[in-house]
Amino acid sequence: MPSPLDGVRVLDLTQVMAGPFCTMQLGDLGADVIKVEPPRTGDLSRSMGGTAMQTAGDGNAPFLALNRNKRSIVLDLKSEDDRATCIALVRTVDVLVENFRPGVTRRLGLDYESMSAMNPRLVYASISGFGQTGPYADRPGFDLIAQGMTGIMSVTGEPGGTPMKCGIPIADLSAGLFAVNGILAALLARAHSGRGQYLETSLYESALALSVWETTEYWATGRAPAAMGSAHRLNAPYQAFRTSDGYINIAALTPAHWASLCTTLGTPGMLADARYRDNAMRLANREVLAREIEAALAPHTTAAWVERLLAAGVPAGPIVDLEEALTDPHAHARQMIEPVEHPVAGRVRTLGFPVKFGATPMRVRRPPPQLGEHSVEIRREAGREDA
Repeated sequence: MPSPLDGVRVLDLTQVMAGPFCTMQLGDLGADVIKVEPPRTGDLSRSMGGTAMQTAGDGNAPFLALNRNKRSIVLDLKSEDDRATCIALVRTVDVLVENFRPGVTRRLGLDYESMSAMNPRLVYASISGFGQTGPYADRPGFDLIAQGMTGIMSVTGEPGGTPMKCGIPIADLSAGLFAVNGILAALLARAHSGRGQYLETSLYESALALSVWETTEYWATGRAPAAMGSAHRLNAPYQAFRTSDGYINIAALTPAHWASLCTTLGTPGMLADARYRDNAMRLANREVLAREIEAALAPHTTAAWVERLLAAGVPAGPIVDLEEALTDPHAHARQMIEPVEHPVAGRVRTLGFPVKFGATPMRVRRPPPQLGEHSVEIRREAGREDA
């Protein structure tokens, strides 16, 4: 069966995470992704992590996680000859994705204006730390820096604690996803206009764009939101609570949820307590409410409470570590662990596809490539096999 992006060709001039995550999504959707890597070292993610991350061949676990469904060609973009090969490839592709610092592609002669002049249908996407314009455009972009400068670290962690980054690289990953969204929209627009276009996003903007509730609170109250641990800004009870053997998340958002929670916990006094009569009052008294709920939860295990609360119609779930999450039967039922046969590293596991298509399914067509594995065939396709 065909994939959604069958026939779309992508030139990937990115490294590490945000860009490769973007181009891997395009590859998973069926695009032919040509990954350009520098000589000797390749993508920086090939050398990230300690010895525990190393695999056979010239890849390692971080690289394998972000580069399936791609072909690799080695090009030194500072070399006139290799740059000519890259330009020849631009003539053959639909999409170019780059994550150099602003100004680098212009110095290399690979900027959008130059490339679109030879390929007017080109969709050209730039991912950077802070965007192509603005006072911070020239700053180096890293997920940690973006989280700090967009307020994310100020609202993560426990109240009164030190600034804490989100446990996953949310600025990197969201920038990659926003770029995919923009590229797909630009391809749709091209179907009508016949012309490609330039688009760009950044770690900074992508992280800030996710702060929906936090910015809403600030604009509504005039006060900068603070860290709240696992609690919700707009609803209570909606957070993690301690049980006899761990923690449980409870999300009692509606009046019916609240009534069922009190009944299931055996705390009818909370249901009659004026401090908790509605969501606004529960928010105002969230700390004392949390202590009462934890006292009621203390005699029994997380598993027991999850079973009881779900049976009563109260949204609840256990808090698990990644080992437990990856061995959960639901993750396997939803095919979220995808085995990939690698010619050197053997069978490796990657995360599966979070979107399931009925008629045009996503699939692993290629394992993550060895450095320069496809250089000869890609040069031939560009008419540069003698270069």
